Amino acid sequence: MSRRNGDQHRGIHALYAEDSADADRRLWGREVDPVTRRGFLKRSSLLAMSAVLGASIPFARFMPGGLIPAALAQSEEPFAIDGKDGLVVLNDRPINAETPAHLLDDDVTPARHMFVRNNGLPPERDSIDTSQWTLEITGESCVTPTTFTIDELKERFDTHTYQLQVECGGNGRYEFVPATGGNQWTTGAVACPRFTGVRLRDVLEACGIAEDAVYIGYYGADRHASGAAGKVAISRGVPMSKALEDESLIAWAMNDEDIPYQNGYPLRLVCGGWPGSVSGKWLNKIVIRNQKHDGPKMAPPSYSIPATPVAPGSEVPEDEFVTIHSMPVKSLITYPRSGIEHAADQVLEVRGHAWAGDLSVAKLHVSIDFGVTWQEANLKEAPNRLAWQRFTADINFPQPGYYEIWARAVDEKGQSQPMVVPGWNPKGYLNNACHRIAVQVV
Repeated sequence: MSRRNGDQHRGIHALYAEDSADADRRLWGREVDPVTRRGFLKRSSLLAMSAVLGASIPFARFMPGGLIPAALAQSEEPFAIDGKDGLVVLNDRPINAETPAHLLDDDVTPARHMFVRNNGLPPERDSIDTSQWTLEITGESCVTPTTFTIDELKERFDTHTYQLQVECGGNGRYEFVPATGGNQWTTGAVACPRFTGVRLRDVLEACGIAEDAVYIGYYGADRHASGAAGKVAISRGVPMSKALEDESLIAWAMNDEDIPYQNGYPLRLVCGGWPGSVSGKWLNKIVIRNQKHDGPKMAPPSYSIPATPVAPGSEVPEDEFVTIHSMPVKSLITYPRSGIEHAADQVLEVRGHAWAGDLSVAKLHVSIDFGVTWQEANLKEAPNRLAWQRFTADINFPQPGYYEIWARAVDEKGQSQPMVVPGWNPKGYLNNACHRIAVQVV
């Protein structure tokens, strides 16, 4: 949960007790009519509240403003995320929270600012014993199924550290019209910390990869959001070509410390540049498959887009989807914060990051005239493959007034970010429209 005025984590009850109208705005984007006291739910607000409650709200238009939904009021569980600072909570069952763009200005994302995207409920923190945690490698295309402890992974295989960009496939979903279901991410479901672990390839090869192997799948210790015993929350995977890349890791550390609890402690998979959903958390099993993995959240429309463009709002048959692999070229302005005032006679330094899935970014441009003209920014090389790249630009404003600074990245194949939201899809994936911030020049 966001901290404000130096407060520590606060629960949903504390937020409503302090200022119910403000809590409505912060948690759901709900505006309260001062006359009728009805809580007006905008396009994304109703989706956000429905996601938390786990069901649609047929009579939402009559819901009083400034009132905690009864399903949440019955719980005394804090609406907070341990170890995180400044994140905006989109859902607490399961927990999903994004990072405001200005908090992503570090070259290496700090643990406290890494977004949280959970499909299920993490294993109980007190139940995790790293000395007893095991990872099973099995599957119909595994020659010698083997189980490793974390210590055995460390002792038997070489350790590697890479800075790896991880982004939710639905990052930017809030911009799609008509609205699509799911967490209404704005721009903050992305991070690029350093991960330390062993190469997935080394572990798979030690267990033997049969000639018919085409895919791997993961399983974690997280529980289904329903709480149903034996029901798997998510089990996705990647083709063998991605699994065997140098940078695909079985990781136990992030930024030289334990992986944060909500980000997969004590062990996780990291396959940078692809949707974050393929980087399984609380990792305890990997299967080597002779077919495309078929675990929960692998079938369309999950993490899939239409094979050909469709009209907004279209119903798309399952056999016309393709699974998302590499994420598209994208950028984020991290400094200054949107909405600042700036003196007309001073140069403004703009900073941010750019990334392009499996590819590198070749150029980054910024514009202050809504894309009529573009200025090339300084773009650094990535510290390693699959990490984001820092950009900087000095901006001069011709006169006082309202400006928007737009950023547009171009990848090594010449593919550019679109100016506006790209093709609509039923789940709101892969929005890589130009990021923009507002500046009032005085």
